[in-house]
Amino acid sequence: MTPRTVKDDSLLLLTAAIWGFAFVAQRAGMEHIQPFTYNGVRFALGSLSLIPLIFLLRHRSSRMGGSPRLRLGRSAKYGLLCGSVLFTAASLQQVGIVYTTAGKAGFITGMYVVLVPLSGLLWKQRAGWSRWVGAGLALVGLYLLSITRDFAIARGDFLVLLSALFWTAHVQLIGLFSPKTDSLVLASIQFGVCSLFSLAVAAVAETVVLEGILRAAIPILYGGLCSVGIAYTLQVVIQKTAHPAHAAIILSLEGAFAVLGGWLILGEVLSLRGLLGCALMLAGMILSQTSTLRNPAAVTPQP
Repeated sequence: MTPRTVKDDSLLLLTAAIWGFAFVAQRAGMEHIQPFTYNGVRFALGSLSLIPLIFLLRHRSSRMGGSPRLRLGRSAKYGLLCGSVLFTAASLQQVGIVYTTAGKAGFITGMYVVLVPLSGLLWKQRAGWSRWVGAGLALVGLYLLSITRDFAIARGDFLVLLSALFWTAHVQLIGLFSPKTDSLVLASIQFGVCSLFSLAVAAVAETVVLEGILRAAIPILYGGLCSVGIAYTLQVVIQKTAHPAHAAIILSLEGAFAVLGGWLILGEVLSLRGLLGCALMLAGMILSQTSTLRNPAAVTPQP
């Protein structure tokens, strides 16, 4: 293992940890404000936090003889579409997390790691046996984690599962559009679009109180600056050199960090049945990416 690989893997693990503990922040934030207000403020912070980095990289590129042109027209078009899907995914997840635990939300959201390669069937991409077996393990794990003995699924778990479908669509769109424009500009615009949509819904459907926002300042700052700004930037930078499937396997550990954070900070405890479900889901996520490790041409696009 080369020093560069060790560095990349360490930063990817840090990214997974930041995202995993973000579910704890999302859960904690709901004690003071409502879901759309939380998303509106945190994605605004995330969008704004990328702007200095964008101009810093553009300035550096210009000094090295590169083109400083941002292609804002194309980025805005792609950002509007990606931001709309992101808004739907984040809204379902944030509303769902009100009714479930941070750990369960983290693992259920992680289903996108399995769903993304399977969604390639829509584009006539072949799914190898490892992806089908991985999907099967993940579904069994989901059953143990979320389906009760009378075959009902909790409201929060169902909403988070729906959000995983939209996260899958979002990953596909980012994989399609990011090579055609500046990925950080695209990210900042889509976060801004998601923020505007969330704040618009909050203005109509929620009671926005400044005192509540101030009380939720730490979860909001963590969700906006750390989860959206820092972690996304780390992922974009690292995945320029890291193998996408290898990165996806490490990033799938965010569910494990969500369970750990929920236990340490919120006092959440999963049953033995739930822990077994988490283990099977994690195994399925990892297995679903192994064929891509063997076949670099079958790359899963990452957000």
